[in-house]
Amino acid sequence: MFPPKKLLELFFTLILFTFTPTAAVADTIKIGTIATLEGAFAVLGVESMRGVDMALNKWGNRAGGKDLQIIRGSSDASPDSAIRTIKKLVEQDSVDIVIGPLSGSEGLAVKDYAKTQPQVTFVNGTSAAQDTTLRDPAPNFFRFTGDGAQWMAGLGEYVYNTKHYKKIVTIGEDYSFPYTMTLGFLNDFCNLGGRVLDRFWTPIGNKDYSSVIARIPDNIDAIYVALGGSDAVNFLSQYEQAGGDKPLIGGTITVDQSVLASKGRRKAYIIGTPSAGPIADNWDSPDWKEWQSEYKAQFPDGFPTPSLFSHGYYVSTSAVLTALDAIGGDLSDGHAKLRKTLSNLELDTPTGKVHLDENRQVVADIFLTEVAEADDGTLYNKVIKIIPQVNQVMNGDRDKFLALGRVGRGVPKCN
Repeated sequence: MFPPKKLLELFFTLILFTFTPTAAVADTIKIGTIATLEGAFAVLGVESMRGVDMALNKWGNRAGGKDLQIIRGSSDASPDSAIRTIKKLVEQDSVDIVIGPLSGSEGLAVKDYAKTQPQVTFVNGTSAAQDTTLRDPAPNFFRFTGDGAQWMAGLGEYVYNTKHYKKIVTIGEDYSFPYTMTLGFLNDFCNLGGRVLDRFWTPIGNKDYSSVIARIPDNIDAIYVALGGSDAVNFLSQYEQAGGDKPLIGGTITVDQSVLASKGRRKAYIIGTPSAGPIADNWDSPDWKEWQSEYKAQFPDGFPTPSLFSHGYYVSTSAVLTALDAIGGDLSDGHAKLRKTLSNLELDTPTGKVHLDENRQVVADIFLTEVAEADDGTLYNKVIKIIPQVNQVMNGDRDKFLALGRVGRGVPKCN
């Protein structure tokens, strides 16, 4: 028997344990989100958080029978800023799951950091650099959105065979995602006989494109543009103002709603621009139309139609919440059940079914599109063709694709 004093101490210890903050939040799952809410891609970050909020609203901010605590973080598209924010979410806020980041080189850095944090599950936002998953993937990093090369499926063949563009130049920001996107486009274009006369690489946040525009040769058929956010707006405006008249080929983010919905004289100039990516604004699918309507209802001040960034973060967040529901929110044993469920998940999205490959990289439908003008004067991407279930090597031979080499300024060669 314990003496009365000892019994009293045990009683108060039990009371204190029962009401500690840790016990009080035992039925709460912490999710950290990160997007580019600063810098040249800030508008993309705002749009990404809309996708997160749409998924959370659909689930009522609960999953797996547990409340969700969402902690939001911001970056400026640089790897350093992304890692600073991720470290705070993981090491100070003690999140269980991270959703993000948005930009390509951020994703490469977060993949490496994820390897040092095996207790946390990382699910990509829209970061689309190739080697985030293609080479040396992290076992706790999952990507339910395509990489930039996947998004270009079908575009090189279309502009060569249908638009009859044979000689081009390319322009993109000087980092991993535009390298990846350009590789995906050139892989088909160059194999068919297309030629690249020059490649221009500019810093993120560049405001003056006059020197690049002056160097664009006259004997080309089109310009492939792999710029996003304010960079795309600035280049398109300055090229049009300089009297440029060469047709454009759009990288996925160059004709995203974040650019199409911006104000300026470039509207008539970019109508008819071919591109490809994970969405098409006028796709005649009940699921897509319903999701478009939900977006407009929740964000009346948003874009005329959702961008790939709201779509990507919605899909990624939905994957997390679907998996949590399937396992009853059980994060025990190092998230073993969660990670197995994510790996094997066949997810219904607004743009069709997706699943992951052995590197935890999405396989999904890709939309070949052209910019068109709606009756109300807004611009949108109309469907030309759907390329079904594109994998990370663009449905080609894996060894041959890997032999192209790691993405970079001159990859692939195009002689």
